[in-house]
Amino acid sequence: MRKGELVYRSFERFWHWMQAALILFLALTGFEIHGSLPFFGFGNAVRYHAAAALCFLVLVAFAVFWHFTTEEWRQYLPTRKNLRAQAEYYLHGIFRNAPHPTRKHPLRKLNPLQKLVYAGLKVFLIPLMAASGLLYMVYRYPERHEVRSLTIGMLEPIAVLHTLGAFFMVAFLIAHLYLITTGQTLTSNLKAMVTGYEEFPEEPEPEAPATAAVQGGL
Repeated sequence: MRKGELVYRSFERFWHWMQAALILFLALTGFEIHGSLPFFGFGNAVRYHAAAALCFLVLVAFAVFWHFTTEEWRQYLPTRKNLRAQAEYYLHGIFRNAPHPTRKHPLRKLNPLQKLVYAGLKVFLIPLMAASGLLYMVYRYPERHEVRSLTIGMLEPIAVLHTLGAFFMVAFLIAHLYLITTGQTLTSNLKAMVTGYEEFPEEPEPEAPATAAVQGGL
């Protein structure tokens, strides 16, 4: 293994862990609001959920600014190269100790499948959750001084979309927790997101060109 390289910068690590904590807290309070589990009490769960949602939106705003000013958004551009090989690796190759089809690098942190999933998360799922949640927050009954076009009859499909998005988010978290154990060691990916540094396998040295034979005898 060669010396560890800085892969995840300070803000990136802060954003990652804050986002994880907020999503878990939003899931906990959200499922209590739906009556799936008792923890804080319904009234407190509603208030905590709204406060955490606002914190999440602020975090997203800072993350968007950081991604564009550092051009880290390019990390999420989907590609078809090695996409099938990566899917096959996760489906069965990883269980046969097959070599990883893509090599991780500080300038290429995500494999093709991760790029596709994270792009969908950032472009579709998180905006869906934010928009549907905000519509809930601005609704007041009766419809006065707020969004007049938003009626009580529209809340049901909004709730369905928000809840469906929450289940997709929880499924992503479960898959993410599993995949962080598939690094060089069981905890190497987790350690990298804490320290920022990750070790990579040594790349084989290119063979020196064969010396041309000297014509004639010595």
